[in-house]
Amino acid sequence: MIVELGHFALILAFVVALVQMTVPMIGARMGWSDWMRLAVPAAGLQFALTLAAFLALMYAFTVSDFSVRLVVLNSHSAKPMLYKVSGTWGNHEGSMLLWILILTLFGAMVAWRGGNLPPALRARVLSVQAAIAVAFFAFILLTSNPFTRLAVPPLNGGDLNPLLQDPGLAFHPPFLYVGYVGLSMAFSFAIAALIEGRVDAAWARWVRPWTLLAWVFLTIGIALGSFWAYYELGWGGWWFWDPVENVAFMPWLLAAALLHSAIVVEKRDTLKSWTILLAILAFSFSLIGAFIVRSGIITSVHAFASDPKRGVFLLLILGGVIGGSLTLFAWRAPTLRSNSVFSVVSRESALLTNNVLLVVATLVVFFGTMWPLGAELLFGRKVSVGAPFFNLAFTPFMVAIAVILPPLAILPWKRGRLNRAMQPLWGVLALSVALGALVWAVQTGGSMIGPIGITLACWLVLGAAADLASRARLGAVPLPETLRRLGNLPRADWGKAIAHAGFGVTVFGIASITAWQTEDIRVVREGEQFRMGAYTVTLNRVERGDGPNYTFDRASLTLQEHGRLIGTLEPEKRIYPVQRMPTTEAAIDRRLSRDVYIALGDPQAGGGWALRTYVKPFANWIWLGALVMAFGGAVSLSDRRYRIGAPKRSARSTGTAVAAE
Repeated sequence: MIVELGHFALILAFVVALVQMTVPMIGARMGWSDWMRLAVPAAGLQFALTLAAFLALMYAFTVSDFSVRLVVLNSHSAKPMLYKVSGTWGNHEGSMLLWILILTLFGAMVAWRGGNLPPALRARVLSVQAAIAVAFFAFILLTSNPFTRLAVPPLNGGDLNPLLQDPGLAFHPPFLYVGYVGLSMAFSFAIAALIEGRVDAAWARWVRPWTLLAWVFLTIGIALGSFWAYYELGWGGWWFWDPVENVAFMPWLLAAALLHSAIVVEKRDTLKSWTILLAILAFSFSLIGAFIVRSGIITSVHAFASDPKRGVFLLLILGGVIGGSLTLFAWRAPTLRSNSVFSVVSRESALLTNNVLLVVATLVVFFGTMWPLGAELLFGRKVSVGAPFFNLAFTPFMVAIAVILPPLAILPWKRGRLNRAMQPLWGVLALSVALGALVWAVQTGGSMIGPIGITLACWLVLGAAADLASRARLGAVPLPETLRRLGNLPRADWGKAIAHAGFGVTVFGIASITAWQTEDIRVVREGEQFRMGAYTVTLNRVERGDGPNYTFDRASLTLQEHGRLIGTLEPEKRIYPVQRMPTTEAAIDRRLSRDVYIALGDPQAGGGWALRTYVKPFANWIWLGALVMAFGGAVSLSDRRYRIGAPKRSARSTGTAVAAE
């Protein structure tokens, strides 16, 4: 009965979305306030009904209701409860329902917290958001119904993909989806602004918090996915340039560009058309990601198996959203002109340069991801685009962004002088280069990735600190006055500095692990030991046992450093009998300065076990930097200007817009 109620709630949510899509939009066009106000309760009701449907599906998974086809395909009675719950979104249909739930949540949040928005703009924003929901409600009801019953339920299910039975993968998709789908809010604001024919500082102030919220969650989601791949897959890498990794990364890059561009609109009332275009592209790449993952056109550990009908339906949605929005943009963009001017050396120019680098980097990733598909379709031959291409083509853009970020943050608006902006940074530059040179000297002629990475990391972190120090006039005023100035800085400025420093921390981790990682692969028998640099590893024994829904071979290894006992590591090889699938559970001794990473391989015919051992310097700084970036975004989001809302538009501006309409 609960499953049927969930299905009925999903159908009702679809009907409410249809009403919300049409009635408030007509009301905004005709100036009918009652019709516009309907958007607020409709958005709340749509979310409540979608939540009811999602909870009904989750209930079916937690009680192992094997009369539901989706539960049979993705669950098992012996599975731990955490993975029964996460199994709700560990499949195509359930994850699509979560996708729509987050979409309706963002619409409801704008309805509940958008009281300071002009009624016509709020009505249009919520109507556009509902239009997106209508497309995906139709998709899930017509092609991906999660509530389909089986006439003859089996005694047990087929279990969840073993790779997804991990705490990291339990929480990774919700964070990622909040980021993906959250960009729909920036898209809805952009389309509403194009329909209205007006983009101004107030619009930028409204759109930035929603974009920032999506970017923060997308940052955490990508970091969780990277961390899961690092410790779960057993290959020791943290980024593989897998197509599904890339489709999460591209919207993140565009969202970062959008955040910087919206600042220019808010502060200087320029780059309006560019900002609107970025809002359209950021969400469009989220939809492209949904198509790639769910259409069956790629093979990936992350991809959902799906039939061609779903791919065609998603392609129609993709074409409608991207084609329609770009057509509207082409029609309305000429009306979004600005009379503001700025010098080549100014913060506006620096932010625009930052935007161009981020967008071109996104296009590089997009080309590398889609080229194998295009080559097979156009020329009938299979090609592979892997890490060497991405590393070579993408890295220069990130280096350029890292170089310009510190002076970008200090340059004044409209017109500036580079030598003046660099005054607080000359010491930082000298220290960064000196540290890079020291690393190069110490490593005695190794890869230049390490010294360059250390130089850029110090430049970013110390540059962010120098920005705060210059704003507080450190050294020019007494220390109490400096502290007072620091305390009075807007939280958005603090958040910007923290996020830039977090980027530097991640650069440091990437450079360190890339330049100085060591690897050892060998066959080891029980009781044997081997050395790897400063470390001695002893294989004590390998034992076989049973887990909740798997069997395992578990090795017991003693790890010593310079003869001193550090601890015992226990890597595993697991077999999940229901799906007959093996997984590798690496054992990692974590330190702030390095990881010792050991993965257990297969037993060898001549006796012994294959062991893969890595020493990874500063590996955890990669994810620490991502968390610092997300924290910086959260600090910016807590800025008082976002809590109290955007300033009201002037009566003159409003009157002009009404007359134009």
